[in-house]
Amino acid sequence: MPQPNLHSRSTVIDGLIVSKWSRKLFEAMQAGGLTAANCTCSVWEGFEDSMRAVGQWKQWLRENDDLIRQVYTADDIEQAKAEGRVGIILGWQNSDGFGEDIRTVALYAELGLRVVQLTYHNANSVGAGCLETIDRGLTDFGHELVAALNDAGILMDLSHVGSQTSADAVRVSKKPLAYTHCAPKALKDHPRNKSDEDLRMVADSGGMVGVTMFPPFMPRGSESTLEDYLEVIEYVINLCGEEQVGIGTDFTQDVPPEAMAYFLHYKGYGRSLLQPKGVVFPEEFKRIEQYPNLTNAMERRGWSEDRISRILGANWTRLFREVWI
Repeated sequence: MPQPNLHSRSTVIDGLIVSKWSRKLFEAMQAGGLTAANCTCSVWEGFEDSMRAVGQWKQWLRENDDLIRQVYTADDIEQAKAEGRVGIILGWQNSDGFGEDIRTVALYAELGLRVVQLTYHNANSVGAGCLETIDRGLTDFGHELVAALNDAGILMDLSHVGSQTSADAVRVSKKPLAYTHCAPKALKDHPRNKSDEDLRMVADSGGMVGVTMFPPFMPRGSESTLEDYLEVIEYVINLCGEEQVGIGTDFTQDVPPEAMAYFLHYKGYGRSLLQPKGVVFPEEFKRIEQYPNLTNAMERRGWSEDRISRILGANWTRLFREVWI
């Protein structure tokens, strides 16, 4: 009887996906061999709309329980793998959903919120985003929120957070943090990319860097190939260490242009923040169904099975197990 290939044997975790959620998308995740993914359910939304979004996810989870299951603990990821279902990790790309009320952190934690980005591009009551002109760092309320997220066992994400605010969060947090989806500024000078110092700061604290392949952040933009993506991952591995790096594609599968505009304007409707031209993913890895191609490319590159397993998901599992307690 033939042995399962490396991709099907591995725990495969995507540090961030923000796609058009539907049964079709869940089927794509299963077809791609994903074990679990951090699924964005709030960006610009405040408390009420973020609660509605969680409610919508609860409905999707009930209606599609043959394909997906919610992840509360690292053990749930292992269980999802055993069941052949995709683990859904509820995550936010901003902290506005708490409504500036620390008491709601524990409430959302009970509902299964497991990853929270402190800011999204701009300044909020917590700190500054990476596109803010002046980054004054973590606010007093931001210090309170970091402590509350630590207590609730919610992983803090710094992907869109300003450099000084990120450094402050790493310094005061009692638990490791992550860049769930980012790329190195040394390879492409883009305001969303992170400096070597930023990346090492998170890795040295025991955190994780999820490397994105979002084309505007890649050195060759829309001309990037899957091999180019692996070169970027290798750069981050050499900088941060093999145990601190994972995948965070930032796939925007099936998201229509009007929905993309929501992410790229302040509060979803205000001034334009970014205009990522050339959002054309590599032909061999442009859809979630093609995830096995990523593993195959890693094997062709000569990476060891241990390295591939770490990057695909073992590192994320380690971090989740440490933080989600």
